[in-house]
Amino acid sequence: MLELLRKRRSIRKFKKDRIDQARMDDLKEAVLRSPSSRGNKPWKFFFVQDAEVINRLSLCKESGSSFLKDAPLAVVVCGDETVSDVWIEDCSIAATILHLTAESLGLGGCWIQVRNRRHNAELTSEEYMRNILDIASPLRVLAIIAIGLPDEVKAGHTLESLDHSKVVA
Repeated sequence: MLELLRKRRSIRKFKKDRIDQARMDDLKEAVLRSPSSRGNKPWKFFFVQDAEVINRLSLCKESGSSFLKDAPLAVVVCGDETVSDVWIEDCSIAATILHLTAESLGLGGCWIQVRNRRHNAELTSEEYMRNILDIASPLRVLAIIAIGLPDEVKAGHTLESLDHSKVVA
């Protein structure tokens, strides 16, 4: 696991290739195996592969989401706030597991924050997403994870570049 963390980086450039079914199945299994507080599993994951829908999702924020349009897979991570008071934490854990599983399968990914972001002055990113994917309350949209075969190479962060002052021993 540590070796995986040493090399993982956020990937924003993807090859056009679709993700094969075996990898899709592994990604789905990974999120469903994620731990959650009290086993409540307040999440719902939308696995979107339709290029037109992904392109629309890439416009969810004023900035920082446009690269999604080139990803072959967008996983929209949602949580039901009526099921768990820690839906944000539970869904964040599942999204992280999704990231790491993608990396372990030779895929790249990048988190796109949706909760507490704006599509424009009149509409939140979450409201914009609800309209596209027909997401009903009480589900809340946390994030989108862009996933695909990497079309860029980034070196992992070196041990020396880590901010060791963040760990108190």
